[in-house]
Amino acid sequence: MPYPSFPPRRTRAGAVAWLWQRLAGWPLARLWRLARLAGALVYRFSRREREVTRRNLAVVYPALAARERRALTRRSLRHSAATMLELGHAWMAPPARVAAGIIAVHGREKLDDARRDGRGVIVLAPHFGNWEVLNFWLSSHFPFTAMYEPPKMTALDPIIRHGRQRQGAALVPTNARGVAALLKALKRHEAVGILPDQEPGWGSGVFAPFFHRDAYTATLLPRLVARTQARVVTGVARRVPGKGFAIHFLDADVRVYSTDDVTSATGVNACVEAAIRLDPAQYQWEYKRYRKVIEEQQGRADYRDFQLY
Repeated sequence: MPYPSFPPRRTRAGAVAWLWQRLAGWPLARLWRLARLAGALVYRFSRREREVTRRNLAVVYPALAARERRALTRRSLRHSAATMLELGHAWMAPPARVAAGIIAVHGREKLDDARRDGRGVIVLAPHFGNWEVLNFWLSSHFPFTAMYEPPKMTALDPIIRHGRQRQGAALVPTNARGVAALLKALKRHEAVGILPDQEPGWGSGVFAPFFHRDAYTATLLPRLVARTQARVVTGVARRVPGKGFAIHFLDADVRVYSTDDVTSATGVNACVEAAIRLDPAQYQWEYKRYRKVIEEQQGRADYRDFQLY
């Protein structure tokens, strides 16, 4: 696959692409040191990321003392900064170097056994650790298909596509055509990836508990399972700071196989919770996971006051 041309460096997209390319040559230990500085700056100057993270953590871990919650907020923003800084590594560094940074793989047999039994595998990949490294590993070892929505900076689309597809992954749109492609891949006993913790549009999900608080959760999974009998696992690339990544594949909560949308969605959220327990600081807590609860109950998309909390 030919490498895409970069947008002009004088543009915002060009500056981002240039930074990814420069950081792709840095060792992971150096990127982690930079992330410690970047995370501290985000905590100090980015009120939005700091407050959303802090308030999400207040919902999820109400028993934490304020001091402990501040410390966890700092660690979480440090890991989120690391993920952004590592994009060049995942997408642009030589594949042998990216592979060398994956220092352990736990649970691969779950995927191998399913395919040996003539079943496709649905990998639930929450926003934990570095999900681009997980994509790299999966597409290096299995026929792998994932949904893809182009970025808001359209000039970056060819670069991101190239980075995600360079090991053979197939990217499909987030619409009915993409769902059809996922079904075909599963019927070929291949692996597909789904983001289980991204809020879908109204009408494409149900409310189900996520850490004991309802969150709007997609209902795509039970439809895929019902039509393909695929096996479901949770997959993450857990960061080992300064050293690399450990891939983990976890058994899915049995409720994901239910034909009832709410039961299945509850199982999906339980899978995300299990991944988070590996290291709560590595989850992307700055995402407004409970936004649609507020939209529904308050009738407006105001996430700033967190009145439901």
